[in-house]
Amino acid sequence: MPIAADRFLPRASLGALLDLLRRRGYTVIGPTVHDGAIVYKPLEKSDQLPAGWRVEQTPGRYTMRQVDSPRQFAWANGPEAMKPLFFVPRESLWKATRDAHGKLAFKEVAPAAQPLAVIGARACDLAALALSDAHFMGEGKVDAHYAARRASTFVVAIDCSHPADTCFCASTGDGPRADRGYDIALVELDAGFVAREGSERGAEIVGALQLPEATETQTREAAAQTERAAAVQMRSLPSRNLRNELFSRLEHPQWDDVATRCLSCGNCVAVCPTCFCSREGDHAALEGDQTTHMREWDSCFTAVHGYMHGNQVRPDVRTRYRQWLTHKLAGWHDQFGRSGCVGCGRCIAWCPVGIDITAEVAALMKEPQ
Repeated sequence: MPIAADRFLPRASLGALLDLLRRRGYTVIGPTVHDGAIVYKPLEKSDQLPAGWRVEQTPGRYTMRQVDSPRQFAWANGPEAMKPLFFVPRESLWKATRDAHGKLAFKEVAPAAQPLAVIGARACDLAALALSDAHFMGEGKVDAHYAARRASTFVVAIDCSHPADTCFCASTGDGPRADRGYDIALVELDAGFVAREGSERGAEIVGALQLPEATETQTREAAAQTERAAAVQMRSLPSRNLRNELFSRLEHPQWDDVATRCLSCGNCVAVCPTCFCSREGDHAALEGDQTTHMREWDSCFTAVHGYMHGNQVRPDVRTRYRQWLTHKLAGWHDQFGRSGCVGCGRCIAWCPVGIDITAEVAALMKEPQ
């Protein structure tokens, strides 16, 4: 589509955007404050957004504080990315029923998806979503449940203005500016939002709102803000392609060192926007006449995940952490042509013992003493 001029959405008109999306049939969800964190919830009004909130994230720590500011998106991220909206943590795939004569019947659980408008998607999470699309909707292997949810979703992105101490998306090339995967992208200023269109349906929404063209000053301020958000990030990975370096260091002593700290709890996997491991199992009704085949999130940090035909291929924390890191940063290049890390930093903040993936990689790149 042709590149349109940036528009300006006054802060007071943000509610009009949400109302318009609802009139188009979308259920609108966005970031809200819930149980001490910012998470996605249904939005009825724009004042449900976290105005005046700041989030401080350091290794093993996530805290929130309020400041005197009208801004509603001046924070980096919460524990949730967009992954749970499409690859849901637990869902039914098919059911088996038995009638009074003992005859079995199998029925697929059809994917159900309602039109969804997501407000506040960050660049790192859009990059993660592109990787999930490659996994769940790659050529010849489309997951019907995931695809149905993706097809009915409208995305309003927000360029990040206040990265956390744990963020390193600039080094992975996945932020802080959203450059793909959105219908509308916004840059938040005090008075409102500089808006740019990313799709035909995004352009239709922007046109319906009859927004004025952004001024040169607003456009310049938005660009400078995004540049600052990239410049202040202190963490980084040494390269966007660590495949050969990591696979050549499978016996590095740093794996033993990190194993003494890692709890193998799987928090990093749960908050990671690109992890997609799952397991399947059958859940029988107490009456014995019906069984539901379920898919649930899984983690390579569990013992069950490494159990293969009577043998435990990852018997300890050392091999489990190594599997997670080398798959994420090395094996993904063979599968998807890039790293599986988008630099969101969630695994650092939500690790109970504060393990820092960037620090572990830096240690692995050093020659053993």
